[in-house]
Amino acid sequence: MQSARLFLLAVFTMFLVTSCSGICNDDFGGSSAGADNVPGAVPGNILKDVQFPFDSAALTPAAKANLKTSAEWLQANPRRTVIIEGHCDERGTVEYNLVLGEKRARAVYDYMRGLGVDAKRMSTISYGKEFPLDPASNEAAWAKNRRAHFAVK
Repeated sequence: MQSARLFLLAVFTMFLVTSCSGICNDDFGGSSAGADNVPGAVPGNILKDVQFPFDSAALTPAAKANLKTSAEWLQANPRRTVIIEGHCDERGTVEYNLVLGEKRARAVYDYMRGLGVDAKRMSTISYGKEFPLDPASNEAAWAKNRRAHFAVK
């Protein structure tokens, strides 16, 4: 009887631990972190992802409008900080995509600074092609994966 209870407790605990792994957003639009502290590939709720053209870190007019809204939210929530994650599609080498992801994150960082967000409230990281939002291998998926994502703290 005791071993059956322990087994059920173990199964229930595993269910609780894994039920949100990699797919849940917190209330503030940030990514859930797995056991290895790597964010899950999920779009933000409050601060929307910024999309990029192929092989580019240039901000589009739509991205700039999106960032204006994000800057307004950050200014209205002065205790929040963000990590700006740079992401790429699967094409290209790991090294190339890490550099491009950093350029994308930095473009967002610089634009947000220009909109008045304090640099101390933002940091950047590049994940390159390692955490695709859409794992499919087609143009629609690649377009989703070319992004900067805000992880809100």
